[in-house]
Amino acid sequence: MILVTGATGNVGRQVVERLLAEGAGVRAMTRRPDEAGLPDGVEVVRGDLTEPETLPAALRGAERAFLFPLSGAMEGFLAAARRAGLRQVVLMSASAVAYARPNAIGRRHEAIERAVTESGLPWTILRPSAFMSNDRNWAPQIRATGVVRWLGDDAASAPIDERDIAAVAARALLDDGHAGRTYLLTGPEALTDPQRVAVLGEVLGRELRFEGLSPDDFRAAMSAHMPREIADALIAMRAESKEMAEVSPAPAGLIGRAPHTYAEWAARHAGDFR
Repeated sequence: MILVTGATGNVGRQVVERLLAEGAGVRAMTRRPDEAGLPDGVEVVRGDLTEPETLPAALRGAERAFLFPLSGAMEGFLAAARRAGLRQVVLMSASAVAYARPNAIGRRHEAIERAVTESGLPWTILRPSAFMSNDRNWAPQIRATGVVRWLGDDAASAPIDERDIAAVAARALLDDGHAGRTYLLTGPEALTDPQRVAVLGEVLGRELRFEGLSPDDFRAAMSAHMPREIADALIAMRAESKEMAEVSPAPAGLIGRAPHTYAEWAARHAGDFR
């Protein structure tokens, strides 16, 4: 039995579906089982990483687990996992951990990684780059005006489709040989924000425009949508252009195919922007 935490999230839901397709026994942990909407064949249980008393039942009989990263909640899960005899934890972390200059996002995930690697449990760490699905934050602007106002610079990144993160996670959970390994996961190409907006325009059949914001204007524009420290972290990461633009061979090597392109992701999610 494989336990998937964060099972109704963008990645967790894909992990559940991938494991099911591989014929694995899957237990999905969620705060609201009645609203999960997960496929038939999945054992859905109530559990919350912030409520340690809910974890023993969720872990009972599980051999491996996909762990969603939640600050301040890892110790309780890892203690319960040790008591349950869990054989492997596959942690979803973030590529920002490895950036030369720390930022709030990287520091948060670094602390979570440390808790897992020092837990005494066998572990595998996945460090995905920015999710392609993050660009759905642009959808209201695209629908309303056709203009995306975002940080204005020429930094490129290699975002990844959540389906490819899930495919790698499934391999790490199902195949032996991944214990003690850390994998950088990226998409197949590095693109700037204006280039991604142009791809969205082609998919939607609309002329979209990118309008670059200064860091101060970006902080002001995002003040109602994200904590200041996250906006600052996003700004800081733009200075890590070399790391952000790195394209990792790991996904293709682990799943036996090229990861999905941004154009493929955009076509799949075009309805979100219309």
